[in-house]
Amino acid sequence: MKFLEIFAHAASPSHGWAATAETIAAPIFHYLYGPGRTDILVVLLFCIALDWVTGIQAAKKQDQTYSSEYGLSRIPRTLFFLALPALANLLDRVMATPGFLFYGVTFGLIYHTWNSLTANAARAGWPVPKAIANLVESEIKAKTERAMKQKEGK
Repeated sequence: MKFLEIFAHAASPSHGWAATAETIAAPIFHYLYGPGRTDILVVLLFCIALDWVTGIQAAKKQDQTYSSEYGLSRIPRTLFFLALPALANLLDRVMATPGFLFYGVTFGLIYHTWNSLTANAARAGWPVPKAIANLVESEIKAKTERAMKQKEGK
């Protein structure tokens, strides 16, 4: 009897919709990004999420310039960052280079995002080792200058 109760819960309409969505999304995802590349894309998504969090905190703490308009204007940039690995994968398929462009572009985006989130963390006053802060010093300076220009424009 207990088995039937568990099965009844598993066969709920919400699970059916989730299974349908996965059935549709999984082949599209594999076509765009290639099979077996979920881990590297999760790393990229995690870096992007951390960049957003640290960017919001840096703006609130250091220069009080954060606005919803600025935050919303970053959404197309993020979507572009997520589309670049898909484009690189499609080019890999056309040129028969198994993952060369995909991994190059994806690691480049992770490196860029890592620099940005580290600079944001330093600007927010979070503990960043001095050696790492020195590596992203130019990024910190550029972000600070951009924030000051935005602040003056208001």
